[in-house]
Amino acid sequence: MSYEEIIVLGWNLNLVMFFLNLFFALRAMSLKTKEQLEEENRVLSTLKEEFDKYYPYRKYETMITYLIPFTAFFRMSYRLIEMNSFFSRNKGTTMVDYMIYKYQNDIQMAKNRLK
Repeated sequence: MSYEEIIVLGWNLNLVMFFLNLFFALRAMSLKTKEQLEEENRVLSTLKEEFDKYYPYRKYETMITYLIPFTAFFRMSYRLIEMNSFFSRNKGTTMVDYMIYKYQNDIQMAKNRLK
């Protein structure tokens, strides 16, 4: 395999993970009513504001991972394993519960690191 083929394969895997991530997001949103989505959005927005204080460049980091071959693929694969583990340990939870857990966990790690 040439370097170009490896790079194209990496970008294609990143693209697959992007669409898989988009699929999960759309599926999670379609299962909720407008009122539920608004309430979840309010809770997640509050957590995201606090998260952005500790990780101000996370948005750019995520965009860059989709440009570097294989990076988003490995990152999303790890997240999928982590989500699967979360859902198997916490029966009856939703994607929003996982997102809240992840935000709170990352915020707590940042606070501990600053101490």
